[in-house]
Amino acid sequence: SEYFALPGDRDVLASWLRERFDTMRTASARATFTDVEREKYRFDGIIGTSAALNAALERAARVIPHPSVTVLLNGETGTGKELVARAIHYQGPRQAAPFVDVNCAAIPDQLLESELFGHERGAFTGATNAKAGLFELAHGGTLLLDEIGHLAGPLQGKLLRVLEERVLRRVGGTRPISVDVRVIAASHVDLADAVRRGAFREDLYFRLNVVPIT
Repeated sequence: SEYFALPGDRDVLASWLRERFDTMRTASARATFTDVEREKYRFDGIIGTSAALNAALERAARVIPHPSVTVLLNGETGTGKELVARAIHYQGPRQAAPFVDVNCAAIPDQLLESELFGHERGAFTGATNAKAGLFELAHGGTLLLDEIGHLAGPLQGKLLRVLEERVLRRVGGTRPISVDVRVIAASHVDLADAVRRGAFREDLYFRLNVVPIT
């Protein structure tokens, strides 16, 4: 890949060899680290040895010990985002607490707010009893917001407020409720592109995109 004329290029050749050696050593160390981390943490159901997959699992392994870090999982449907989310929860400090997941695309917008934040009795027609939302049910553990790119605009603002303050109010309620939850968001939609199109709040995107795993 290079041409050297000796003996005049002896020093240049030596420098080139050192650079190539350092590059190989770094790549080897990275591969070793990834293997060690994958042995340390179980990523059940995830099979593969590609560089992209190794990089994603390495990043996931780094975030596992930190219970309050928000994670954004990006990838096509069926690429194992939920498996990575479960590994982050069940191999981490919150493993004894609940893992709660919700598909934001599968619940109508008018019901999703109640599902996430809960509601008080009489908050709307049919609310005959108070109900805790998924944030409350996941208290101490992890909440996976799958397909978050489909979240309606008004709910994006309410979610942002909960992420910033770690406090919510049920639908129809006034009492603030503190929640301690690791939030993992997952999307097959390119959220950065959605922000550019005005379909997703930029401030919420940056709040979710603390540790991106693709």
